[in-house]
Amino acid sequence: MKQFLLMIAVVAVVGCGKKDPVQPAESNTEAPKPEKETGKEATQPTTLDTKATKPEPKVDPTKHERFFWEFETGHWVLSSPAIGSDGTVYVGSYDGKLHAINSKSGVKLWEFETGGPPGSSSPAIGSDGTVYVGSVDDNLYAINGKTGVKLWEFKTGFSLGLGSSSPAIGSDGTVYVGSGDYKLYAINGKSGVKLWEFETGGDVVSSPAIGSDGTVYVGSNDTKLYAINGKSGVKLWEFETGDEVWSSPAIGSDGTVYVGSYDNKLYAFKTDSKGLAKSPWPMRGQNPQHTGQVGRPATSFVFCAWVDWCSLGRLLYCYGWT
Repeated sequence: MKQFLLMIAVVAVVGCGKKDPVQPAESNTEAPKPEKETGKEATQPTTLDTKATKPEPKVDPTKHERFFWEFETGHWVLSSPAIGSDGTVYVGSYDGKLHAINSKSGVKLWEFETGGPPGSSSPAIGSDGTVYVGSVDDNLYAINGKTGVKLWEFKTGFSLGLGSSSPAIGSDGTVYVGSGDYKLYAINGKSGVKLWEFETGGDVVSSPAIGSDGTVYVGSNDTKLYAINGKSGVKLWEFETGDEVWSSPAIGSDGTVYVGSYDNKLYAFKTDSKGLAKSPWPMRGQNPQHTGQVGRPATSFVFCAWVDWCSLGRLLYCYGWT
């Protein structure tokens, strides 16, 4: 939703320059949810100003005992990092770029500029090292993970997941991603050719998750969770919650699918999907633990994209443990 991006800008302006954190006022009323606005009529967001002066940090993260390195991008880092099998860290930034960073040194390996910020869409990594990431310029990009060279791009009908939906990869290499044109897309991971599309009744900000039986689960701002046949794009079932579903589903090993809703509830559904699909990236964060790493859980370092609107919003921090 476009108002989501506007809220971010408002928070950044209002919060900056205050030396002490503002304590929330006591109230018996709930904070209002952003006013609903459909993606099809909303104005396309533009890349944010990357020349704004950054205030001095309120804290020095380099003094933390686990601090390893930091990498500065040109703007906010809302995207969650993904880690390749060789340890390369991939992350999007509101400077309109996907950055590839050496995990040992924090040195930039390459950067790829999209036509707009990736927003909070997080990269997915295929078995061959291809990196897939969405952008609010309406496109899903496939990028060579070694060189940063674009392999293909696929244009959706509107801001791809409003820059929020993250790609998932099926066991056959099919890439699934949501879009602001109300649709979930299935795309051939090698060629970038559309296999099918499924239209919901609202923006698909939710990131899809793929079950072991090939079923794709995704939420929509039309208040529903959908279960879709990953091969044909045919709807298997739907469940209507009490409000919009921005949450991305998670699948338990027993087939239980979990998803949150704007109605203040977490839902659990029994399904025939006994765990995640056996693929390199079956859901946002790669697995239910969100380790974000191809092939194996992260065992040496934790990578964080940490945003502090007033001081730390442009830095990707890396912390490790022994």
